[in-house]
Amino acid sequence: MKHVTYTPVNTCSKKIDFDLTDDLRIINLKFQSGCSGNLSAIGKLVDGKKASEIADILSGNPCGLRPTSCADQLSIAIKEALSEEK
Repeated sequence: MKHVTYTPVNTCSKKIDFDLTDDLRIINLKFQSGCSGNLSAIGKLVDGKKASEIADILSGNPCGLRPTSCADQLSIAIKEALSEEK
C-alpha cells in the first residue's frame, strides 16, 4: 500500500491524502479544507474503487468559473500516483 499526499492548485482544499492499495484502489481519502460535505461525499463514493476509473470520471471537472476543482485535482493526484507505480 502507498500513501499519497497531494497539494491541489487553485482550489479551496489545501491538501488531499489517500492510500493506494496494492491492487490500485483508493481508500482513506481525506481533503483538508474546502466544501466539507461535498468532499466527504466524494471520499465515500470513491472508497475501494479502482483508481484509474475514478481519475477518468473526475478529470476535467470545473468548479464555477475555475477551470479546475477539488475533484479534478484529485484526478491529477491519482494519475501522478499511478504513473509512479509503473
